[in-house]
Amino acid sequence: MSQGANFKDHFSRDAATYRAYRPTYPDALFAWLASLAPAHDLAWDCATGNGQAAAGLVPHFARVVATDASEQQIAATVAVPGVEFLVATAEDSGLGQGTVDLISVAQAAHWFNHAAFHAEAIRILRPGGILAVWAYGLMSVSPAVDGVIEQLYATTLGPYWPAERRHIDRRYLDLPFPFAPLPTPEFAMRAEWTLDHLLGYLGSWSAVRAYRDRTGKDPLPGVRESLHRTWGDQTRHQVHWPLYLKVGRAPR
Repeated sequence: MSQGANFKDHFSRDAATYRAYRPTYPDALFAWLASLAPAHDLAWDCATGNGQAAAGLVPHFARVVATDASEQQIAATVAVPGVEFLVATAEDSGLGQGTVDLISVAQAAHWFNHAAFHAEAIRILRPGGILAVWAYGLMSVSPAVDGVIEQLYATTLGPYWPAERRHIDRRYLDLPFPFAPLPTPEFAMRAEWTLDHLLGYLGSWSAVRAYRDRTGKDPLPGVRESLHRTWGDQTRHQVHWPLYLKVGRAPR
């Protein structure tokens, strides 16, 4: 399927890095979303990337379809029993009208043509179906580490972030959404990482790639130098990301 004229491809070149270094979402998030769904026949994970959210939906739905507009992202996914990976845009899923119980969009809704995506979501959701979009911003480790990451994020990379990143900085508060948002519990991702894994994760940021492309320099060696004494090469530290959710229900 065509990727579409509005597809903004910030991640295809880094699909393998994205898969290797991105954190995973908590099981409790998917259990809660499934509890809201009117049935458990079909979930659509839109803009699936490396398929992390799709895998989390498998225990709760008879069928999970995971799509991404990037052929490279879909090619880089690892097969997950119960998930059907397809190339498709957010605005043209290829799914039948009124067939979907839950739509999930993890760390991607800010890139969409919102009016077109919302029209597609309304078309394919069954009555009472759930649309859930979520994102995460900067991680939290410790004051010393957080200060270095904030300097990288806001100062070094500030001019290199796409304009849509503002929605994450605003915790999705301004993100267009077609339904009245439901009250949501607090969810967070947690991981235990070495410094090498942290740097691999930072290397998956679209602004890091843009910085390298435009300046011919790599900002990450300086980050390693700044963090080395605080972190330690092989030491593992707890890393924490709060999730920002918008969840709503289609009319019954």
